[in-house]
Amino acid sequence: MYAITGITGQVGGALARELLASGQPVRAVARDAARAASWVAQGCQLATARMDDEASLADAFSGATGVFVLLPPVFDPEPDFPEARAVIDAISAAIRKARPERVVCLSTIGAQARESNLLTQHTLMQQELSALPVPVTFLRAGWFMENAAWDVGSARDDGVIASYLQPLDRPVPMVATEDIGRVAATLLQQTWSGVRIVELEGPRRVSPDDIAAAFARVLGRPVRAEAVNRQDWESLFLAQGMKHPLPRIRMLDGFNEGWISFERPDDEIVRGTTELDTVIEALVKRSS
Repeated sequence: MYAITGITGQVGGALARELLASGQPVRAVARDAARAASWVAQGCQLATARMDDEASLADAFSGATGVFVLLPPVFDPEPDFPEARAVIDAISAAIRKARPERVVCLSTIGAQARESNLLTQHTLMQQELSALPVPVTFLRAGWFMENAAWDVGSARDDGVIASYLQPLDRPVPMVATEDIGRVAATLLQQTWSGVRIVELEGPRRVSPDDIAAAFARVLGRPVRAEAVNRQDWESLFLAQGMKHPLPRIRMLDGFNEGWISFERPDDEIVRGTTELDTVIEALVKRSS
């Protein structure tokens, strides 16, 4: 039995589909049973649990061959990441109690960065789970291609996508959530000892100009990327309702300055197969 947290999201859903397609038993770990009903209909066992509740997580992980851990995203964290720390503590304690055979944890590119930024939440997760008495794999994924969902409207209506990734022609590691789920399914079914790190990106690196070109191909109209002035980021994020924009700003700086990156040599990085155009086409169809 494989217990999957975050199954109602894109990565967890992709992972569950892979496991079910290969005939593996899946336990859907979800806070809201109603949201997970479609997975129960597909044959998944249901375990209701809050990600910050040790007891319910321990029950959800009990008897599992493998557990997939996904830290719920907090895009506007309080200083020192108390929201993430509460979840990390609960997950760690639950795994120690349930003792599944193995754990795969979704991490991120740049989790090794020493400078505090939005992705530091994953750094904290890696530090804590690395001490667990069970085998753990951290799957460090690149920037999600699906983040381009925010750009569908402006690309379609105005022919412009606003980019915080700069310069516009600089490619960065990106990957489709479908590939993350597929690789996570493979990792969960492997056996290993201790802690290992697997870094994952798509078939080729992607720049903001590449994303604009993909939108142009899919939409059949000219689309260009436009850099958002770095001096305007804080005021823009505050206007959008953020209270603590600095972690997000520093994450973007990290990508742009190159200190958010993979650690492994290029020939050791796992490559997904899903092309950018495939993801953009799906995002455009979904928004129609």
